[in-house]
Amino acid sequence: MGSFEFVGLDMLTLGALGTASALLVVLIISFRSRGRVFCQYLKHMSGIELNPKMVNRVFKHNGRAGVRDLLIDLIIQEDLSDPSRVVTPDSKPDRSIYDSGVFDR
Repeated sequence: MGSFEFVGLDMLTLGALGTASALLVVLIISFRSRGRVFCQYLKHMSGIELNPKMVNRVFKHNGRAGVRDLLIDLIIQEDLSDPSRVVTPDSKPDRSIYDSGVFDR
C-alpha cells in the first residue's frame, strides 16, 4: 500500500502534460526573443544596429506601427548620413549594390 504505482492512463496524461509544458516553454521563448531576432535580421540585411530592448519597448507602447516608424526613421537617418547620396524625387534608384558583382554567380 505504501508504493506509488502509475496506471496506463496516468502515464499517458503525464506524457501529454509534459509535451504541453515543453511546447508552452518553446512558445514563451520564441515570443520573448522576437525583438532580438528582428535586430539580428536588420543588422544583417541593412547594417542598422538596434537594441532589442528598445524594439520591445516601442512595440509594447506603439505596436507594429511604432516599430515600422522607428525603422523608417532609422533608414532615412542612415541615408541622410551619407553625403555622397543625394535623393530627390527625380533621382534614379541607387543600383550600385547590383553593379558591384556581389550577386553574380
